[in-house]
Amino acid sequence: MKQQAIPSSLIERPSYIDQISPYIKKNLIKVITGQRRVGKSYLLFQLMKLIQDSEERANLIYINKEDLRFDFIKNANDLHEYVHSQLKSEQHNYIFIDEIQDITDFEKALRSLLLDENNDLYITGSNAKMLSGELATYLSGRYIEFNVYSLSYPEFLSFHRLKDTDQSLAHYFKFGGLPYLINLPLNNQAFEYLKSVYSTIIFRDVVSRYNLRNSLFLEKLVLFLADSIGSLFSAKRISDFLKSQQTNLAPHQIQLYNSYLTSAYIIHEAGRYDIIGKKIFESGSKFYFENTGLRNAIIGYKPNDLGKILENVVYNHLLYLGYKIKVGTMNTQEIDFVCERNGELLYVQVALRLDNEATIEREFGNLLAIPDNYPKIVVTNDEFNGNTQQGIKHIYIRDFLMLKTIV
Repeated sequence: MKQQAIPSSLIERPSYIDQISPYIKKNLIKVITGQRRVGKSYLLFQLMKLIQDSEERANLIYINKEDLRFDFIKNANDLHEYVHSQLKSEQHNYIFIDEIQDITDFEKALRSLLLDENNDLYITGSNAKMLSGELATYLSGRYIEFNVYSLSYPEFLSFHRLKDTDQSLAHYFKFGGLPYLINLPLNNQAFEYLKSVYSTIIFRDVVSRYNLRNSLFLEKLVLFLADSIGSLFSAKRISDFLKSQQTNLAPHQIQLYNSYLTSAYIIHEAGRYDIIGKKIFESGSKFYFENTGLRNAIIGYKPNDLGKILENVVYNHLLYLGYKIKVGTMNTQEIDFVCERNGELLYVQVALRLDNEATIEREFGNLLAIPDNYPKIVVTNDEFNGNTQQGIKHIYIRDFLMLKTIV
């Protein structure tokens, strides 16, 4: 088959390429995961170009399961046979497989291909549960995972060639960071595209993959989550509400549907963490959307949603910076985000405005009550250029989103 042509117009995302490129030619599978349409394929193209620029005759083997030309690759044997037909002996072979979860038993073919140290493997996938489960079972210690997210705010500015202004931030809040939006005007046309992406994810990565019959409830659940950003999630409360609407769905089924949405990267889960007892609660998580544009496309974008969107955007930027995030509890107090990276903690409060003493006391007071010396910040939509409050920084959202590191 003719070698895949690399698109001429590639907008680089160096934060990801810098993470992945040190593993080129290493006998590890590079696993690139994330929601559909966040740009995983274009990261593969950027890696292919990087390899081609340094190795003119590099043998690049590319398979895209969304391309009808590769529809014949349905299982591990098909994949193994096709890749072997494209290999060249006595040189490195760079193998790129896009949306690999659509190939049955793919992990068996990968394990076999990895036996040859000249094979350098890169795969992408849009289903967290399938990839983590199968790879952990068959290829433990033989792969490294890179999570790819929607565009960060600086990437959004770069892609859309915008300056960092309040209007640019408003566009980012409203339409989110799917890369393809650079080809569309940021208006209702963009929302129509976002609705089509949402439908594709729901029906291909959730309804079809898990053979769900109650797709109507699934969509109601997504709407509920979209309207409940920043609120503790209770499957029992949703179940009780549905009973009042003559719909019977047990709490464990609701939890199961939620896990499907998480596996498709539509939402991210932030579990609750007891700061004093240093333990994780089994219930009462919060959920945030991978892409605020998708959220707004399905439920609408209303002025009184700004606080929810602000909290969601802060959560997403912390993910982008590499933090693992929990919701903190301390007696009766709540800390929006307890963030961990490389064994270090960061505490984050999010507030739309600090426009009265009660809000200031709540946001700063909760952080001051934490009995440790890890960094603590409050992120708001208020511009502020002043001192810390007893060591706690107050950061304006636009400044926060431009940070590459917080501490």
